[in-house]
Amino acid sequence: MKTAVVILNWNTKDYLERFLPPLLQSCEGLDAEVIVADNASSDASLELLSASFPAVKTIALDRNYGFTGGYNRALESLDAEYFVLINSDVEVSQGWLAPLVCWMDTHPDCGACAPKLHALQDRDSFEYAGAAGGLIDAFGYPFCRGRVLSKVEKDEGQYDSPATVLWATGACLMVRSSVWRSMGGLDDRFFAHMEEIDMCWRMQLAGWKVQVVPESLVYHLGGGTLPQNSPFKLRLNYRNNLLMLENNLAKSFALESGNPHKALRRANRLIGVRMLLDWGSALVYALTLKWDYVKAVYHAHEEFRALRRPVTPDELSRLIEENPARRSIAGRWKGCILLEAMLRRERIFAYLRKCNSLDA
Repeated sequence: MKTAVVILNWNTKDYLERFLPPLLQSCEGLDAEVIVADNASSDASLELLSASFPAVKTIALDRNYGFTGGYNRALESLDAEYFVLINSDVEVSQGWLAPLVCWMDTHPDCGACAPKLHALQDRDSFEYAGAAGGLIDAFGYPFCRGRVLSKVEKDEGQYDSPATVLWATGACLMVRSSVWRSMGGLDDRFFAHMEEIDMCWRMQLAGWKVQVVPESLVYHLGGGTLPQNSPFKLRLNYRNNLLMLENNLAKSFALESGNPHKALRRANRLIGVRMLLDWGSALVYALTLKWDYVKAVYHAHEEFRALRRPVTPDELSRLIEENPARRSIAGRWKGCILLEAMLRRERIFAYLRKCNSLDA
């Protein structure tokens, strides 16, 4: 098949019942197959698929491997030119898939692409998880074209041109299967959250583009597996942000400067600053008596130290030798998004567009 559209499910039976039928209908007449990989759900998801969707291929995993491990195991058994990772709580619009396939067919330097992501509950607004494509600031905080921190924009056509970004949302992401395999898929250490940002960044380091195709549009409910206020989710975000920075920062600096030792020192300093900023957040949590959140930061840093795989100068030297021409990674913004968002408030999007920060 040309395209494998893969839902990774864990205890979202109701979402499958609601969102799977329109997804199946949208793929009719296309060289595409919808597959559900199940992370050992306990809510009768597999029984629903067997009874109501017997034609849908199902991959039953023996335990919950998280977003990273689940997709890595599911996709290794599939033979398709393109993979689409799509959440079970995404409502697709008719005709959403063809523009993504066409874009990949006609842009051989694109490793991954994504549609615009709107909120299902407020259909004219962008959705938190990915909006119109993602960027990252100088301190490693991700934000989006259409979403900065908790603020989201109405979609008024301001991002209706295709764009190259640092990352695109894992809620609905098309990946060239050959690139997926060359990248080794998602980093299994992440389990869930920020894993798609890390993979997209690694793609760019390898010379591939990550792009948003606004002709395609889907709607995301969000919070289907873990709510926004979950301490576990918070812990994953703090931990995985540090893992992502360690995976990619030094390599990005090395491609820019051509100096492996300088790149490594610069990356380590920035990661140290980021850890201090994390503790600043923990202090705010403590002042507001959110002790579970304070513990989340503490355990995130503990787990980062246990899981880390530091980049070596030899790795950076090899990367520089393989890429003799200096280049920068698209979608990295040199400012501090936290500071700008606090200072500019509702004017933050206009400011970012004015200084071309969102025109990737």
